[in-house]
Amino acid sequence: MITSLSNPTIAAARKLLLPKERKSTGLFLAEGLRVVGQALSSQAEIHQLIYCPELLISEYGQALVEQASTLGIDTIAVNQAVFASLARKDTPQGIAAVIRQRWFPLSENAPAEDELWVALQAVQNPGNLGTILRTCDAVGAKALLLLDDCTDPYDAAAVKASMGSIFTVLLLKSRLQEFQAWAACRPQISVFGTSDKGAVDYTQARYSLPAVLLLGSERQGLPADHVSLCSQIVRIPMEGACDSLNLSVAAGIILYEIYNQIRGRKIRQ
Repeated sequence: MITSLSNPTIAAARKLLLPKERKSTGLFLAEGLRVVGQALSSQAEIHQLIYCPELLISEYGQALVEQASTLGIDTIAVNQAVFASLARKDTPQGIAAVIRQRWFPLSENAPAEDELWVALQAVQNPGNLGTILRTCDAVGAKALLLLDDCTDPYDAAAVKASMGSIFTVLLLKSRLQEFQAWAACRPQISVFGTSDKGAVDYTQARYSLPAVLLLGSERQGLPADHVSLCSQIVRIPMEGACDSLNLSVAAGIILYEIYNQIRGRKIRQ
């Protein structure tokens, strides 16, 4: 059992909480029963599983350690003090994993005929990003495309908010120019944008697949050069004094409208 906070393996895992280290290594640190369990179920590339026997008291958690060991994954036992140095949770569950990031190139991927993707432009809040990933999984959206300078989906807060969806939704990233060229070569894909100045109520728009739902940043919304890519701009009506919704809430509202419209048409067929 590792009991030293300065152990090289633990120090390397702790550094993955820093953006620079995640970028240079291509690894990230995931913490918690649900997230680590989903990583194993999704056959993510797990380099190490770190656990604290004093904290990992559930049968499910112990089974995850056994499963990882059976798969040949390096399993490392640590004491409470060492695990606390890695943990972001207030009440850590005693299990974490060092995992390889997984990115897919935009040039080689596109939504299939019956698929929905989501694209985010310059989103800065990792909690919002993780929550949108979770909603993508819930409605069956297959991929999340990050445009321009989005926050890191492998940030600990984003991973936690995704509740394991970081492993079930494809992740891509692109600059605007590449996305413009990609969309121009695929006219069969509808791009729906969102704005409080949109001409169409989101419930009145008719959504068809394949499609990309494009959402702007929390503070600025969609810039004009991104709006020009959209076949339709929709808005969410609001009655209160505030002029905006939380981005992840807005994404959820529109994603479920798309989901219900598509599901309704399938039921009627």
